[in-house]
Amino acid sequence: MHGPGDPTGGSVGAGSGLKVGCCGFAGSQKDYFRKFRVVEIQQTFYEPPRVETAGKWRAAAPADFEFTLKAWQLITHTADSPTYRRLRTELSEADLIECGHFQDTAVVRFAWQRTLEVARALQARRVLFQCPARFTPTPENVRRLRRFFENLDRSGLDCVWEPRGSWPPDLVRSLCEELHLTHAVDPFRQPCLAGAVPYYRLHGGTGYSHRFTDEELDELKRRVGPGPAHVFFNNVTMKEDALRFLARL
Repeated sequence: MHGPGDPTGGSVGAGSGLKVGCCGFAGSQKDYFRKFRVVEIQQTFYEPPRVETAGKWRAAAPADFEFTLKAWQLITHTADSPTYRRLRTELSEADLIECGHFQDTAVVRFAWQRTLEVARALQARRVLFQCPARFTPTPENVRRLRRFFENLDRSGLDCVWEPRGSWPPDLVRSLCEELHLTHAVDPFRQPCLAGAVPYYRLHGGTGYSHRFTDEELDELKRRVGPGPAHVFFNNVTMKEDALRFLARL
């Protein structure tokens, strides 16, 4: 059993609400479940697993373990994204045109239903919608974003939105408040602008190959505060860096 302050416990002392984990299991599930109390599933972005598989993950995890997941790329990314190389579902040329950027299409609605089914099997509380940098704040994209979330069957889930690129902070804040979204952000780039529980994703200052220094982890601790918050590392040494960060808490 992990006690308060134990760096392999995955959370900070009782009542803090600060949860630390990785974007992906970063190794074996068994070892991850022993060391952390939250994970952000990445597989669901490329190709959602079978509902039965997600149910097995939930059954293997401790009762207090939390799953979050990334929404399927068919919702957020257009078919010319290089991430579609990992897509296994066969789509027609007409279907591919209807993918991404929150379009009001049958394909996008189908992708959300698949994402939702997996979220339910994982008993997840949050779903992340990570947008590509090319999804810029044009009037058309804002209109699509509004229509998608206004009509979405959330089933009690907290929808987390990670805009990337040149989105003005005031627009991000107002859209999150209007559409009841939590803002996902790298805390080294800007603060979380909306959401009862901030959602932080550490991409690394120099990209995926970045290894966080002790000084950066100390600064991260200052920026995220005592919680409540979710902090996910998304770099090549994510597991090591997440444990090093937990040791500071």
